[in-house]
Amino acid sequence: MKNNSVSDESMEAEIHPHGIPSQNRKNGNNSAHGYSVGFPPKKNILDDFTHTFKETFFHDDPLRQYKDQSKGRKLWLGVQSFFPILDWGKKYNLRKFKGDFIAGLTIASLAIPQDIGYAKLANLSPQYGLYSSFVPPLIYAVMGSSRDIAIGPVAVVSLLLGTLLKAEINPTKQKEEYLHLAFTATFFAGITEAALGFLRLGFIVDFLSHAAIVGFMAGAAITIALQQLKGFLGIKNFTTNTDIISVMKSVWGSVNHGWNWQTAVIGLCFLTFLLITKYISKKNKKLFWVAAVAPLISVIISTLCVYLTRADKDGVNIVKHINKGINPSSIHKIYWSGPNLAKGAKIGIIAGMVGLTEAIAIGRTFATLKDYPIDGNKEMIALGVMNVAGSFTSCYVATGSFSRSAVNYMAGCNTTVSNIVMSIVVMLTLEVITPLFKYTPNAVISAIIISAVVGLVDVSAAYTIWKVDKLDFLACMGAFFGVIFKSVEIGLLIAVVLSLAKILLQVTRPRTALLGNLPRTTIYRNIDQYPDATKVPGVLIVRVDSAIYFSNANYIKERILRWLRDEEDLNTEKSLPRIEYLIVEMSPVIDIDTSGIHALDELFRTLQKRSVQLALANPGPIVMEKIQSAKLNVLIGHENIYLTVGDAVANCAPKSLDDA
Repeated sequence: MKNNSVSDESMEAEIHPHGIPSQNRKNGNNSAHGYSVGFPPKKNILDDFTHTFKETFFHDDPLRQYKDQSKGRKLWLGVQSFFPILDWGKKYNLRKFKGDFIAGLTIASLAIPQDIGYAKLANLSPQYGLYSSFVPPLIYAVMGSSRDIAIGPVAVVSLLLGTLLKAEINPTKQKEEYLHLAFTATFFAGITEAALGFLRLGFIVDFLSHAAIVGFMAGAAITIALQQLKGFLGIKNFTTNTDIISVMKSVWGSVNHGWNWQTAVIGLCFLTFLLITKYISKKNKKLFWVAAVAPLISVIISTLCVYLTRADKDGVNIVKHINKGINPSSIHKIYWSGPNLAKGAKIGIIAGMVGLTEAIAIGRTFATLKDYPIDGNKEMIALGVMNVAGSFTSCYVATGSFSRSAVNYMAGCNTTVSNIVMSIVVMLTLEVITPLFKYTPNAVISAIIISAVVGLVDVSAAYTIWKVDKLDFLACMGAFFGVIFKSVEIGLLIAVVLSLAKILLQVTRPRTALLGNLPRTTIYRNIDQYPDATKVPGVLIVRVDSAIYFSNANYIKERILRWLRDEEDLNTEKSLPRIEYLIVEMSPVIDIDTSGIHALDELFRTLQKRSVQLALANPGPIVMEKIQSAKLNVLIGHENIYLTVGDAVANCAPKSLDDA
């Protein structure tokens, strides 16, 4: 597919401040406007390095607010940057609290039943899911910059964490060791997230493309839903594998003797109820609270029914016991040495990166909707600190939940105080209500999780990806099938590999385009995009749509020579004039390295042997500086470097310009 992006030569060119007509005549560059390509002033190596470093790591100019401030003010601004609550807290009022209070209660009603189910996805006892919705949201409320994100355990990270932990330690036979490894992984997830924020390396998460994330999330959602069939159907002997084939064999292999019909009826009834409430909320945004409170209502009704009918004695699996009380300390349970330390670090880094990607995406989405700024690096620090604190207080990896954040947004939250309200409700639940969950059927928890992950399968997004970019769709489907047919970690690996592969493909095989003249103008554009554009007799104009680096320099040289060969063959067939000039339009070439310079040198010498003159049009300041440093401008000739393609054609084939 051709790249239709074009650059405006006259706008992007660097104009020499002394490019007067007399100088142009000296160079042989007789342009009508009297300007020529200028050579930028040489930069000091230290200044150049400093500029590059600043643009890479401090492109958002985070120190701008400290300019012209007193020492005391700078100190206070520094504290505020780590604790945004000190900034917006000064303007907080009762009206805002009302919105936050309602939103907090609403997301708490959704979070409590979800937390119990998500803890099971991570192969942990239910209370650990509730713990993870108590401490982390409090930390985030103080340090986070997103007003809408709701913090807690999420389905995908819970499944990923559970799968990776189970591969190292059996959660049933070695329950304590498994728990210790979970806290160790959570600690390193927090360290990873905070380190990326402090070192301003947040751009690393952008290497996982949107398409790969869509596929990975959809695959994970289906895998999570399939895993819930154990509780949904009351199957006791269930596979430990997560791939769809193993799960289906386990489900259908138990159909005659392993299913519990009472459990299946309970699960089906409440899943239908939950999906209907989601549909109602989707159709009428004002009724968002219907879907938000439905999980809690399901838990209350089903628990009451099981308790009154004692259906647990007929084989209906129930939650049984949830430890009462708030989070106990778990610092002593983290592996600080030994082989499990490395295992925990590896798992934590992976889980932390996935959680970070999800949270940043959610934060940016709602920040755009409400039009307020969000600092990605500060978000990473906040998420990291909350997970480190969580690992010390019996929590596992927490991040932003899209379903809860959407409810939080629609419920009218104004600040992160909604997270504080939710935490207080969860704390009260841990202190008072947990014994009441004893008779909650597992089928209802499974139904709640299935209804929650349905929204992660974004068919419309996948269809859009297919229409826009087939390579992106390949990455999307690769991640999707990797998750459902193999495992979550394999799907994630495929997502990362395909995302990086696409980058490498675009870098090593950049697009080039053949340019033609738009009739009655001096504008030259891609002949595939503009069929009316005509080729200039005796002149070949090629645009390179990429920086020229060692990874693509040889390809670009060979591709230009192939353009030349094809055009010469075509001219011979049609008895047209031979090509005497080859103009390379360099407006899109933002940078060039020594391999690129060498490739242009070789291109010039190859063309010389064919009696074809090489000309460059509108090289940018960085490219021009390197061309000058390598003395390539002397080799090619100053007079063969032009400000625009129009200038080049005017000098190389003035008759064609007169005809136009």
